[in-house]
Amino acid sequence: MKFVHTNIVANDYRRLAEFYKSVFGCVNHGSTRNLKGEWIEDGTGIKGAEIEGVHLLLPGYGEDGPTLEIFQYNKTVKGGEKKINRLGYAHIAFQVDNIHDVIRKVILNGGSQVGKVTNKEIENVGTISFVYVYDPEGNIIELQKWI
Repeated sequence: MKFVHTNIVANDYRRLAEFYKSVFGCVNHGSTRNLKGEWIEDGTGIKGAEIEGVHLLLPGYGEDGPTLEIFQYNKTVKGGEKKINRLGYAHIAFQVDNIHDVIRKVILNGGSQVGKVTNKEIENVGTISFVYVYDPEGNIIELQKWI
């Protein structure tokens, strides 16, 4: 068994994919997906579902590593603002070399900062520096660096 991918449903998958490529160095993996037909309706349980999107290789893993799957559906359900303490999946995390540099890249590419950069010594592990940011569509990302 192995972990394969995490999916983000986007309003604009192209724009969101460009954000992750520009800020985190993700790269396309395979071709653009254009999924439709009875098989995708059966699999998703959504009548008339059509999905377009891409898989992005995550930094640090190579060609066989997990991907970030960014898909855009022709039919979406709007939700409330994402919060770090909301039930369910909360965030994805990237280990970075310089948190402040990445925060600047996030903001320059349409994202925003959630909290403030925080340092905490974790007994028998080390000291972590971390902050949460939003991507351009409001998905939460943790930036972390172990010091």
